[in-house]
Amino acid sequence: MTTSPSAQDLLAATNYVLLTTFRKDGRAVPTPIWVAPLGGRMVAYTGADSGKVKRIRRDGRVLLAPCTSRGAPLGDSVEGRASVLPAGELTAVRAAVAAKYGLVYRGFQLLQRLAGLVGRGHADAETVALELRVGSSPA
Repeated sequence: MTTSPSAQDLLAATNYVLLTTFRKDGRAVPTPIWVAPLGGRMVAYTGADSGKVKRIRRDGRVLLAPCTSRGAPLGDSVEGRASVLPAGELTAVRAAVAAKYGLVYRGFQLLQRLAGLVGRGHADAETVALELRVGSSPA
């Protein structure tokens, strides 16, 4: 018997996920992001001082949908929860994203370094790992 992939598995396999977080006043803020599967979870990483991290720390309720690189939805949104992972998980999350996106990821990293956006060693101090889960139950 074969089981159908879950919504989370399908989202983790797409190239981009539209992560919608919510401001204090309830307004939605959609952002296309890269995600990767890691040990049965869907993970991503982003700048620690980004608006989405601030909103996730305040309220982990999110909407998740497959999308284009510019954020145009390619399917229906599903309710989810997001949380910031402990700093010790960042290396594994980065490795999962690098493994999924391969040369595209390495090219992106190179462009960031050339543009001076990523320095040696200090990038991790300004980056956090996220876990994204389909479903509305709290972590």
